[in-house]
Amino acid sequence: MNNLFIGLMSGTSMDGIDAALAEFGESSVSIVETVSHPYPPELRERLLSAIAKPVDQEIYDVTELDRATGTAFRDAALELLAIAGVDAREVAAIGSHGQTLRHLPNAEEPFSLQIGAPQTIADGTGVLTVGDFRSADIAAGGQGAPLAPYFHEWLMRSPGKTRCVLNIGGVANITVLNDEQATIGFDSGPGNSLMDVWIRKHKNMPFDRDGGWAAAGKVDQELLLQFLKEPYFALPPPKSTGFEHFNLAWVESHDIANVEPVDVQATLCRLSAATIAAAIKTCAAGATEVLICGGGVHNPVLRQEIATLLPDVAVDSTAAVGLDPDWVESVAFAWLAMRHLQGLPGNLPSVTGAREPVVLGRQFKPARGDTCLTLS
Repeated sequence: MNNLFIGLMSGTSMDGIDAALAEFGESSVSIVETVSHPYPPELRERLLSAIAKPVDQEIYDVTELDRATGTAFRDAALELLAIAGVDAREVAAIGSHGQTLRHLPNAEEPFSLQIGAPQTIADGTGVLTVGDFRSADIAAGGQGAPLAPYFHEWLMRSPGKTRCVLNIGGVANITVLNDEQATIGFDSGPGNSLMDVWIRKHKNMPFDRDGGWAAAGKVDQELLLQFLKEPYFALPPPKSTGFEHFNLAWVESHDIANVEPVDVQATLCRLSAATIAAAIKTCAAGATEVLICGGGVHNPVLRQEIATLLPDVAVDSTAAVGLDPDWVESVAFAWLAMRHLQGLPGNLPSVTGAREPVVLGRQFKPARGDTCLTLS
């Protein structure tokens, strides 16, 4: 059985799908090809509406969105294979995270909902697809998130060193790798999401390119203190969060009436940096380096603020250890698909709070052709 896997991932920005074709060794990974496949504009607007107005989404609408999103994920995988010049029969499996619409691990009946019709992906590509990665961990009493820390541990643990991997997507999460303790990881709070929704409202831009708008403003210290009173920040791990909590309504619930929008943006940038730095100081004491991945790696203003708040820590990107920071998450889901086929756990109870390690995901076999369902 070959070791080629595809990982498909779309985050809270909902701008499209990151697709990576990866080849795994015993303790290494090589990225063969990557592609960023944008959502069709109409689909993206429907997805953004679905998270902004969750009570307005009827079952019919969500089911239709599931299929439409699955079609986009299928197309991302097909585009990736075409660019790589790889036959689908050479790929052992696709690991598809899907698009998160809800993440409520602390509800009375905990759940996390990712849409993206894995069967549509499997049938459209002819490749066994593994999806629904979060529900098994939640069923075992975990948060269902974050899931990348086990991959971080597998690839980036360094003997004798305390290393922190920082993923800055819509939400920021950290993984603490240390030889002397079990790996921990959790969502520190907002990453890019609040800055994204704020600039979308005031400038109709999807994100703050290079942090330019935040850099043009001034941090409002009183507003920052208001933001920092958010109870989530004081919760101990395991914990995870999402746009259900940190969204435009959350920003507007604070006293912002007399603050210039550009200064709100600067303050939101500082909030992300401050909560990330506080999480690292609290839970990764002794860390000598922070390796950043995710979209936030391209925001120099945010990166500099994090570095300033962590003066004794080397702040770099995962490129320093040989993994392109733009593709860590999608490669992680390719790795989780491999773990699934091997029958090995994909969660870390020390990260998610689950009662035990469990195999993550469900298999969706193509309706046509023969597909190998196990790895030797």
